[in-house]
Amino acid sequence: MVFAAAAVERAMKVQEVIMRALGGALTWLQAADILGIDPRSLRRWRARYEAHGVVGLYDGRRGQPSRRKAPVAEVQRVLRLYQDGFRGWNVRHFYRFARREHDVTLSYSFVRLALQEAGLVRKGGARGRHRRRREPRPCGGELLHLDGSTHAWLRRCPEQKQTLIAVSDDATKRLLHARLWPSETTHAVMTALRHVFTAHGLPIALYTDRAGWAFHTPKAGGRVDRTHLTQVGRALAHLGIEHIPSYSPQGRGRSERLNRTLQGRLLNEFHRAGITTMAAANAYLSERFLPDHNDEFARPPADPTSAFVPLHGVDLDSILCHEEERTVGQDNVVVLEQVPLQLAKQPGRRSCAGVRVIVRRHLSGHHSVWHGTRCLGHYDGQGRPLSVTATAAASAALRPPRPKNARAHLPQDPRSASRQGSAIPPMKPRPKRRTGPRLPVGPRE
Repeated sequence: MVFAAAAVERAMKVQEVIMRALGGALTWLQAADILGIDPRSLRRWRARYEAHGVVGLYDGRRGQPSRRKAPVAEVQRVLRLYQDGFRGWNVRHFYRFARREHDVTLSYSFVRLALQEAGLVRKGGARGRHRRRREPRPCGGELLHLDGSTHAWLRRCPEQKQTLIAVSDDATKRLLHARLWPSETTHAVMTALRHVFTAHGLPIALYTDRAGWAFHTPKAGGRVDRTHLTQVGRALAHLGIEHIPSYSPQGRGRSERLNRTLQGRLLNEFHRAGITTMAAANAYLSERFLPDHNDEFARPPADPTSAFVPLHGVDLDSILCHEEERTVGQDNVVVLEQVPLQLAKQPGRRSCAGVRVIVRRHLSGHHSVWHGTRCLGHYDGQGRPLSVTATAAASAALRPPRPKNARAHLPQDPRSASRQGSAIPPMKPRPKRRTGPRLPVGPRE
């Protein structure tokens, strides 16, 4: 058996020390101290030397297969699996699917090194300069990140580009909402916010970039104008949510890393599932990807107390909308983006001409005209008047299904009526009794 030069040199040194100890030039304690081992170990080395000579001083594990050695057939199966069905995936994403769908039992580090040694995956580049990590907020709902990423998300349709609107929580890294849109518009952002607010409640702050829908920036690259609000800024201010702008890619690093993770995973999963339309992609996002992503990346917050504020009956339809102030014309018509809205005759008023009103275009597409808290009419997307029933149906179609026990977190009134199915009948209201003094009534004249 051929031994390495270092092993031969080590065996010769041990032999020399043992020979000097046997000749009486060294004590056995001195010999153990020179070799840096325990006296008991030196006695075992001496017994091996006396029994087998110099060969007994070599490491007996040399040439023996390691107990932790992976089976060659299993390594070849993993490499072939990556080549055939997962080429281009990052290692962590591939490893999750391989364990879940193909019963791979090798460790992540071994799979990564095997793919790199086979030339199927590139080694990561050097890190950038050192930056101080900002600690996440302690409570869920203290800060949400919203960002849009424009990309060719459907690999089977490479000529088309879509925008992914994603909302994540800073404290838990949970992805609260993700949906593909043709472009990053105010309507898309408000729809995402409505979904999050309805499902979780109102957050304390929202962190976004300085896109046109988010802020007005008088000078490119300068500070945002806090006095001139966009439609999204006006809605957030009405709800009491702080809107925080980002002035650098490093400032929104968590949103950028989330987009990089989504681009590395969603493209491959959409291609693997054979998805070619945005409708199918959005269904896959809500039903499959979001639960799987949160199961892998979400973490418990430092403080279990939720910072989300329940809606308590807040009308999001009248807040998350496009709102403009207009003056009614002499023909009782107001126009919003070339859509004429004819006002009907209002009770108690001969004409609405010259009145300053608020015109709203809701997320459902219909319009409404308001004078203070009084609604002057509802209209569809083309400006045709709508009845009260049609308006309620449009709002109900936009509203997501109400979860079970949606008001379980609210304090219950102990004087409320008894539960349905209870054996105790509800108490009948007592007749009102007169508590004031009776006035004397004299004889009638």
